[in-house]
Amino acid sequence: MTFTDKCGRYFRAAVIFSALISCREKGNDEEVDSEWVGNQSHIYEYGICVDSLDVTNYTIKSGDSPSAIFRQLGFSAVMTDKLCRASAEALDPKKLRAGMTYTTITAQDSLAAIQYIVFAKSLTGFSVIDITGDSIKAYEYIKEVRLERRYMEGEITSSLWNLIKNNGGNPLLALKISDILAWQVDFFDVKAGDSFRVSYDAAFIDDTTELNISSVEGLVFVHQGREFTAIPFTQDSTREYFDAQGNSLRRAFLKAPLDFFRITSRFSNARFHPILKRYRAHHGVDYAAPVGTPVKTIGDGTVVAKGFDSNGGGNFVKIKHNSVYTTTYMHLSRFGSGIQNGAHVRQGAVVGYVGSTGLSTGPHLDFRVHKNGQPIDPLKMESPPSHPVKTELRSSFETVKQNVLAEMDSLQNVIKN
Repeated sequence: MTFTDKCGRYFRAAVIFSALISCREKGNDEEVDSEWVGNQSHIYEYGICVDSLDVTNYTIKSGDSPSAIFRQLGFSAVMTDKLCRASAEALDPKKLRAGMTYTTITAQDSLAAIQYIVFAKSLTGFSVIDITGDSIKAYEYIKEVRLERRYMEGEITSSLWNLIKNNGGNPLLALKISDILAWQVDFFDVKAGDSFRVSYDAAFIDDTTELNISSVEGLVFVHQGREFTAIPFTQDSTREYFDAQGNSLRRAFLKAPLDFFRITSRFSNARFHPILKRYRAHHGVDYAAPVGTPVKTIGDGTVVAKGFDSNGGGNFVKIKHNSVYTTTYMHLSRFGSGIQNGAHVRQGAVVGYVGSTGLSTGPHLDFRVHKNGQPIDPLKMESPPSHPVKTELRSSFETVKQNVLAEMDSLQNVIKN
């Protein structure tokens, strides 16, 4: 079995460790009583025992409001008004959208009276309206989220995204990895033969529904023969990632201004222009991407120019990061929210969206960097590191690092065996 074949096994491997997050506080030292044990045979929905109740799900249609829904469920005008008043704080009508769901929980008798109405606000959050008592009660219910520790590894043949997706993993893990190593690895330039090992927590509800990748708990990425290690560590109440030597993986600039799309043209002093049909300098990097792809600033800075470049750049945004560096984002279809001259932006903020304005043969981003007023190759720019682990925390970091790497080795051995 080849290494590539094996990586399929790794992605389909069983869950190793689990951690349970409860949204309700439970006493750590309370004894488990017989009543609690007996309840484990019951069926619960939204924290409600539904053993002898009927549960019916509905979908909100365009134009539906809470009052319209209550009337559709058969409530009188007086009761509808009471329901709307009682649920005003727990249920915001402005946030209800077509396609969202709600549920009725009804008694199993000839009257089939509705006892609860539950509106979904997200995959984990719900507004519950309780009609069982003398007065109507409304409250929020949060579904329990369970974390599963997982391990993956693989050798890249095309892209990190495709490798994870093709082997049954959640491709959002690729975004997590690229975010962590955005300052070290240009993921547009990942080569066949690059490889990675990662341990991470996946968040689940209802035991089987995966919500997202909660966090990366350890990462080793080999890129063009260089090994990059990411160890999560909390310093000054902030959790971030450090390399094996305790240096922060954060840098002043991201490696690329958008995610996972191909480079179509590189920095050159003499590039043949496809529209002008002549050679001229191209002091930037072209990233091909669909129209509307978010374009992110690679670092903190101030917008010093925004508008339309009549010389071919189309809609553009120029950001000054410090006394040395400025970056320019060109051919945008539109600008990001709040992007105005003088606006301060944080690293990763959306400054615009990929388009094809100006002299352009198709949708792409023309990204340019100037250092001390002179154009430089964005793919070769260096960026100074952020703060390393503090001296007084070095011992704690070394312990965390050894534990993270040991756990990754243990998970790898379990999967291989």
